[in-house]
Amino acid sequence: MKPRVYIETTIPSFYFETRSTPEMVARRQWTRHWWDSAAAAYDLVTSSAVIDELARGAFPSRDKALSLVASLMPRDPLGDALHLALASFNRCDFLLTWNCEHLANANKFGHILRINSLLRVPTPAMVTPLELGGDTDVH
Repeated sequence: MKPRVYIETTIPSFYFETRSTPEMVARRQWTRHWWDSAAAAYDLVTSSAVIDELARGAFPSRDKALSLVASLMPRDPLGDALHLALASFNRCDFLLTWNCEHLANANKFGHILRINSLLRVPTPAMVTPLELGGDTDVH
């Protein structure tokens, strides 16, 4: 699994930086170099806070900066986290879901388990109805 990198507001801002002072030019070049050559080695994520900050910004490349990170936002960033938080807080043994992208995903379970462990909350098994068992005859 790729290491996960949270993309904060300044990254897309500096990717499209237009100021010509040496410091700004250098930051733009370093940002573009990292994004264009190293970013693929990571799982990039961002948050609605970053999207909101960029949207409120008043700079020439605001729309380009927003489009750069648009694909890093889950469709419903709060929904999945809220479901997991509620199941964990209420000490559920299972979180039953068909969401195999963000929840019932073996590749993400280690990360979720580590975070919940740091928070000292239990982690439910995130499974589909097929995995949970029971009567497999569908009527």
